[in-house]
Amino acid sequence: MRQRYRRRHSTVRSGPRQAFTAALTTSALLLAGCSSANIPDSRTEIVMWNHAAGNPEELATISEVIDAYNASQDQYFVRQEAFPQLVYGDAITAAALTGDLPCIVDIDGPIVPNWAWAELLRPLEISQETLDQMLPSTLGEYQDETYSVGYYDVALGIHARQSVLERYEIRIPSIEEPWSGEEFDAALETIAEGGEFRYPLDLGTGIADGEWWSYAYSPFLQSFGGDQIDRDTYLTAEGALNGPEAVAFGEWFQSLFARGLVSREGNPARPEFFDGSVALSWQGSWEALKAYEEWGDDMLQLPPPDFGAGPVIGGASWQWGVSTSCENPEGAFEYLEFTLQPQYLARFSEELGVIPATQAATELTPQFSEDGQLRPAVDLSREFAMVRPQTPAYQVISSVFEKTLKDIMHGADVEAVLNRAVRDIDTNIRSNDGYGF
Repeated sequence: MRQRYRRRHSTVRSGPRQAFTAALTTSALLLAGCSSANIPDSRTEIVMWNHAAGNPEELATISEVIDAYNASQDQYFVRQEAFPQLVYGDAITAAALTGDLPCIVDIDGPIVPNWAWAELLRPLEISQETLDQMLPSTLGEYQDETYSVGYYDVALGIHARQSVLERYEIRIPSIEEPWSGEEFDAALETIAEGGEFRYPLDLGTGIADGEWWSYAYSPFLQSFGGDQIDRDTYLTAEGALNGPEAVAFGEWFQSLFARGLVSREGNPARPEFFDGSVALSWQGSWEALKAYEEWGDDMLQLPPPDFGAGPVIGGASWQWGVSTSCENPEGAFEYLEFTLQPQYLARFSEELGVIPATQAATELTPQFSEDGQLRPAVDLSREFAMVRPQTPAYQVISSVFEKTLKDIMHGADVEAVLNRAVRDIDTNIRSNDGYGF
């Protein structure tokens, strides 16, 4: 999971396209991307946009797959335009507002329902056999239709050092026997009492804004038994976000800072686990290889704690969809299905250190295979991943949740701010006629 662009929302009643316009940060200019090769005259061009311009490994892998597809047939020619991630959100937003989206776009998974509701994406026309092989968290769905598919997922877990846990006589948890909430809390207190570390735990609170706050911390809420919205109806957050379980989560979250177990600030680059100033880090699998390089066999990837309703981590990363602006959707879907072959999914995992989207691809990726160094990430994803609420309201939910947790972190009354969050979310849902639910 990488940092996402900011979202803004409106509580004005409007239709899907108008509400989409109000929901996103707009840009007056369509920013230029990096284009790939020239198009043979005899082929139909399929244009794809992505956010990989600042990531040479990802861009090279995408280019490799495009070249393989273009060489495999003579009807279509896929041409990519790659943008730096910091401007990609503005670029696709501007294109969406003017009806100029390319055929293929990559989209952050939680945003897909909003795009589907706004009629910017087509339901996927990819064989069910292919989709059935995918990790559920790599599929973007809305109203029982699948609109996007991802090549990989990532997993959050607790990065720790075995020597530290053994020194403090703390049980090493497993997927089968994770820490209970009480055990986790006791471990943090024990480490704090030792005085060896600046803080027992790094939660990444130095990441100022964006999707991190919802992605990283809503799983704790869900493990307490609460949620960001009532998933039975998707029409209200009442009871889910302000019920007794949610209040218990909020009080626990606030106490982490009040007790000095977690910093309210921190470096967005999160060097603390690597420089030894914290004992534990709530971190993504994308940093695991770096942690192994730093700590070797002492490094552990541990499951999340169970606060009563089971361990939970967030699911879904960047995914691919076909826009309703696309004049040749059959070619776009043919390309996407081609890219879902195991050998190509495995290439992304090898280059980016991300979890393969299928079992067949996992078997082709040594670091994620049964005895691979990164295998714990696969198991965490399969056992504990919960996708963020698949509703067009999610952008509002995420923004409200972030503000709410920041207020709680700084000492606000937990029940009051949770009730405010419910009012804000429910007002937006009502203003948009329930977003189709």
